[in-house]
Amino acid sequence: MNTKPITDTDVHAWVDGELPAARRAEVDDHFARNPGDAARARDYLAQRQAVAELQRSALDEPLPERLARLAQPPAANAGRMPPYLQRLAAGIAVATLGAIAGWFAHDRIGAPVSLARAPMPALVHQAAVAHAVFSPEVRRPVEVGADHEDQLVTWLSKRLGKPVRPPHLGRQGFDLIGGRLLAGERGPVAQFMYQDAGGQRLTLFVSTENAAGGDTAFRFARERDLNVFYWVDGSFGYALSASIDKGRLAEVATAVYDQLETRPRP
Repeated sequence: MNTKPITDTDVHAWVDGELPAARRAEVDDHFARNPGDAARARDYLAQRQAVAELQRSALDEPLPERLARLAQPPAANAGRMPPYLQRLAAGIAVATLGAIAGWFAHDRIGAPVSLARAPMPALVHQAAVAHAVFSPEVRRPVEVGADHEDQLVTWLSKRLGKPVRPPHLGRQGFDLIGGRLLAGERGPVAQFMYQDAGGQRLTLFVSTENAAGGDTAFRFARERDLNVFYWVDGSFGYALSASIDKGRLAEVATAVYDQLETRPRP
């Protein structure tokens, strides 16, 4: 009996639990015969579960006190505003403050915008989750190691449909470990991982899904214990994540940006 080839669409549907029973059995059989594909699917599943966990925890976080004060109704109307409207008012306040901060921000690291309490951009959230999932790995932190960088570049460029190459950060104290392919919201994204002499790791998340609005200045966000600098450059979106000092990460982000600026744009 001939079955249809297993595609990336099948793999993502398997991860999302959306395959019909018969097709899922075929995919399970394919995974049993192809350990590499099975490992990739498990990575996708781990990332999906981590995203869901972070989303659940974010919904449970209390409203910051200073924003709660902004959302309070006047004393004469105390008690008349339902809690959900208070949260809506606070959300509007956050968006307004973020827009004002973005208007006055410089084009580079000089004045990064902190939106840690505003709704997190998808690029940042995905990058932070991917860092949290894979940076602690000891045996398999990457799919392709830095000793095969040319193969890594060719593979990721082909999958993303655009030329992509990891910057070299030796002068900043970080050496490339390698990289991997990840599942984004609408297609593949890339992650490059680096490590310093003390074992501290940082990751560069590269996406072509979040760049429809053109170039943007550097932005700063914090996701739990992670600092993240992110920006859009041409047809790429980038997010650099690490549990290191914000100032040091800013220096690395500047080096990444400067190196990527020298590449021809697609």
